[in-house]
Amino acid sequence: MDQPQSCGSKPLTQEVEPGTYFWCSCGLSTNQPFCDGAHKGTGFSPVKLVVEEKKKIFWCMCKASKNGAHCDGSHK
Repeated sequence: MDQPQSCGSKPLTQEVEPGTYFWCSCGLSTNQPFCDGAHKGTGFSPVKLVVEEKKKIFWCMCKASKNGAHCDGSHK
């Protein structure tokens, strides 16, 4: 698998609590936007994101963002 699988054509907006999150970078997880281990054997790895305070995150769902887990508009 050379390219990630897109999971949507727009970001997923979510209010998140402080904590550690693992964003799915391959697009195969059934628990989008979070990793469920489906990447095993693909060459992809989850992206660790540590959130220090409650905030809104725009999760990249197209998996083409140059800004990791955060949407950068690449889906347009």
